[in-house]
Amino acid sequence: MNNNLLKVSDLDVYYGEVRSLERVSIEIDYGSIVSVIGSNGAGKTTLLKAISGLIPIQNGTIEFRQISVKGLSPHEITRRKIIHVPEGRHILTEMTVLENLELGAFIEKDRRCVESRLYDVLNLFPVLKDRLKQKGGTMSGGEQQMLAIARALMSSPELLMLDEPSLGLAPLMVREVFRIIKEIRKREKTILLVEQSANLALKVSQYAFILETGKVVLSGLTSDLLNQGQVRKIYLGEE
Repeated sequence: MNNNLLKVSDLDVYYGEVRSLERVSIEIDYGSIVSVIGSNGAGKTTLLKAISGLIPIQNGTIEFRQISVKGLSPHEITRRKIIHVPEGRHILTEMTVLENLELGAFIEKDRRCVESRLYDVLNLFPVLKDRLKQKGGTMSGGEQQMLAIARALMSSPELLMLDEPSLGLAPLMVREVFRIIKEIRKREKTILLVEQSANLALKVSQYAFILETGKVVLSGLTSDLLNQGQVRKIYLGEE
């Protein structure tokens, strides 16, 4: 039985005449956390944008549940339960926490289902419980990141894509965000995690792909990658 939820094959993406991704292939199994790591400019965010339909792809295929989603609009891809939490969070700062969360469930017409999801999300993010009437823009960066992830979960994603969730956060909040990522996986969610902090990403995921200048240069089980001297030296800063 094929356990793939997402399969990206030989993906090429260009910005003008510059190739940002070159023959990139990744696979993600149901219920796993898969990380994509690499330095700034490696193509990590471009990969998520391509999967989300935010930018066109020139070559290659993207299959979700063994059905092609290549060429679909971002709206159509969202309806297929591929939910993208972009770098920088992009919450609606003038709306309250509750309004942001409810917006995450805009596809769902059953009010009881929305209320059930809200109950689950607030149990996962207790910091948001007391802030439902607070405007999103008045919260700290870490709280906004939690709101962005919580809003995505309101869509009941089959694939949750997180782009640099630790970026700009204080160490204590980074630990909390990654604790929550592990909790989300326990709820049988599949996560594609893009993260510049290789150490954090490799410790929370089961499989990883390493991008350099738009190419996958290494991939494997994170337990194996963590034991490779090259990975430990280049990406973890160890001698």
